Amino acid sequence: MPQNVPSFDELMEAARESAVHLEMRDQYAVGDEAEDYDAWMRTGRRDTDPSSEYWAPWVDMISRAVDRGVVVRRARIVSEPVTDYIRYEHAGTVVNVQAGEQVRWLPRRSAADLLLPGADLWIFDGSQVLFNHFTGSGDWGDPAMELRTEATVVKQCSDAFEAVWERAVPHDDYEIH
Repeated sequence: MPQNVPSFDELMEAARESAVHLEMRDQYAVGDEAEDYDAWMRTGRRDTDPSSEYWAPWVDMISRAVDRGVVVRRARIVSEPVTDYIRYEHAGTVVNVQAGEQVRWLPRRSAADLLLPGADLWIFDGSQVLFNHFTGSGDWGDPAMELRTEATVVKQCSDAFEAVWERAVPHDDYEIH
């Protein structure tokens, strides 16, 4: 990312009202979770300790945001039956919720008539969109992130997120298929 573009952590720390995340892939393969995912594939057990080395930085950042009044929402669009990776994500979502995130799941078939962005994204305070770019195999792309602030882009992405959120199933009610 160019030096003048804030990092994800800086954007989250600067958020004052909202941070929403739209995830649309059925498989990710980012290096920072490879070890945890491999362990889950071998054992079927997921690290769900919010104070673990794996989770603590995320939990701390989200908890600080929520404590200052930021509403953090995450919506995941998933194909069913779900992939092993989505099972892995679902197994760890309890920690996202404990940190203060609201999480919902939308089966892809229920999103067929929605107009969606071409990349996963975060929207901060309804004014900045951080697109997450991935390779075909699910690792971070180059560049991995792209920050956009044009009002039309922000509105299109916000409208898409809200349409997904309205249809999506709260985490506690979503059953893996």
